[in-house]
Amino acid sequence: MIGVMEYPEGATPLDPDEMEGLRFKHISTRGELDQLEQANITQGLQWLEKQKSPDVLNELFVRNLHSRLFGDVWKWAGSFRKTEKNIGIDPIQIAAQLRHLLDDARFWVENETYPPKELAVRFHHKLVYIHLFPNGNGRHARIMADAVLTKLFEKPPMDWAGGYRLENMNERRNEYIAAIRAADGHDFAALFEFVGV
Repeated sequence: MIGVMEYPEGATPLDPDEMEGLRFKHISTRGELDQLEQANITQGLQWLEKQKSPDVLNELFVRNLHSRLFGDVWKWAGSFRKTEKNIGIDPIQIAAQLRHLLDDARFWVENETYPPKELAVRFHHKLVYIHLFPNGNGRHARIMADAVLTKLFEKPPMDWAGGYRLENMNERRNEYIAAIRAADGHDFAALFEFVGV
């Protein structure tokens, strides 16, 4: 595969074993891979739309959604990562930290701790911070946050992209990455502004 290993700023590089999980060995460019992933994401979003009152705040749903979004492209889709990355917690802590986040989110919902959009942004950030999977974490976390809004609160999804494609290098992606990094330091102002909270 030529060119697939070129990653935009803030993207998670895959190790060689994870690259072996690519179902299409003929892929030679990052653009071809992006097209395949986007087609799979479109199918995953169609599946999500059909889900009536799913329990989005459980591990099975979180993993199943990732598999639906990326499983036609990657064999490991829906499986927690086993390797260290340039972002994210120690892989051995992923399952426990996800359970903690899901418990927190259920508490936030039940006790109306935050308004729906703020809750979804905080949930999204923590998913990105944990970094559950070898790849696709940002896209998965944005879709999970939208699932929280649409399925639990019956609110519209957020406009994450603002007319851009966040998978590509552009000003909007740079703002998103900077906002995520600020939230890593417990400053959510830029991330809230990014999505209009």
